Amino acid sequence: MNMRKYALAASLAAIGLSFTLTAPVHAQAKGKQAQEQFFPVLVYRTGAYAPNGAPWANGFVDYIKLVNATGGINGVKATFEECETGYATDRSVECYERLKNKGGGATAFQSLSTGATFALTEKAPVDKIPLITAGYGRSESANGAVFTWNFPLLGTYWVGADVLIQHLAKKEGGFDKLKGKKIALVYHDSPYGKEPIPLLQERARMHGFELSLLPVAHPGVEQKSTWLQIRQNRPDYVLLWGWGVMNSTSLKEAQATGYPREKMYGIWWAGAEPDVKDVGEGAKGYSALTLQHGAEPNAKVVKDILAQVHAKGQGTGPKDEVGSVLYMRGLISAMLGVEGVKRAQERYGKGKTMTGEQTRWGLENLDLDQKKLDGLGFAGVMRPVQTSCLDHMGSSWVRVHTWDGSKWNFSSDWYQADDKVIRPMVMLTSARYAEEKKITPRTPEQCKQ
Repeated sequence: MNMRKYALAASLAAIGLSFTLTAPVHAQAKGKQAQEQFFPVLVYRTGAYAPNGAPWANGFVDYIKLVNATGGINGVKATFEECETGYATDRSVECYERLKNKGGGATAFQSLSTGATFALTEKAPVDKIPLITAGYGRSESANGAVFTWNFPLLGTYWVGADVLIQHLAKKEGGFDKLKGKKIALVYHDSPYGKEPIPLLQERARMHGFELSLLPVAHPGVEQKSTWLQIRQNRPDYVLLWGWGVMNSTSLKEAQATGYPREKMYGIWWAGAEPDVKDVGEGAKGYSALTLQHGAEPNAKVVKDILAQVHAKGQGTGPKDEVGSVLYMRGLISAMLGVEGVKRAQERYGKGKTMTGEQTRWGLENLDLDQKKLDGLGFAGVMRPVQTSCLDHMGSSWVRVHTWDGSKWNFSSDWYQADDKVIRPMVMLTSARYAEEKKITPRTPEQCKQ
């Protein structure tokens, strides 16, 4: 290859084009083309949310590289291409349209955006491409009878809100002790931030606490008026549903107004290193939910990535970020997509490329028991995930971790969301959606097909 070709290859790699571009093209041209499975990667490495979006993307891509370093998906090479969204819904839709037919067809999309999930929910059934929304998206999409192509794996915002109230009740000595308490929700004024409101309102009705709703406009750097209200009303607890710079801004404002960080609890997107590192000791005592995992520097899968990806000079981001909270979130998100393909191969043929429709079946029939998770390197990181036609979430295990001024430490046992509270809400809201969109929910008999 001459110098001009070397320069072109370097330029393409630098702007994040498809991983397949780095493959030895001349070798592929000889003989049979290798089977490939294409994973589009919607990222936001630029803009106000980049400090949180970049670690997720790095974890996602590193896991794809690890899969290839260890033989692919039963011999099928995983390929990917990034597309920058800036956390904007319109750009996310543009990326979806650009990538959905690439590489023989997209395996699944993971937008890392609830707003984008709302926009893509009606496109996915037409294009027959699953949407994996691990820890975000539409809470009612857990009902796979209606939302055939949505997979809010591991938990939804209703799960998060429910567990937060459970945790506060435990601290107070029982749900009855919540009566008369004041709880404020400081939330990103977007579909993401609004998702927990119905569940919190239901829990407020059940237990008699006073819920106040305090929206914060994008990107979340201006919160003076919000914290003035908190200073005046002195709620017993503040729940933080932020993203990006909004989270650290909230913690700084809490410190400035003297609101105890020990009384602040965040969703799992407000509980990572970028949220607290610039606040340091000022964030000490602040707690947040974890989507099962926290920071996991000692996990086997992390050690495998360091040895088989970073040690070979193929790491996507900085080495010291590997194992951090959002890096793990991206890594786990990629793993769920890969395992969906593996499960589909068990039905449609090992060593073959799976279509989006076949991958949907795999995601709908996930059976990641503890033995399988441990074998993948997730011992101590995750609990089992089992999906079905009617349950596209598969798990609702949550823990709490607390910032000690320099690192996150788990500070609770495992919680599970209360299905008696959430399931009726899921069924009612999804039924309304089905009626509005003229969708006939699948029956148990249709699920067996």
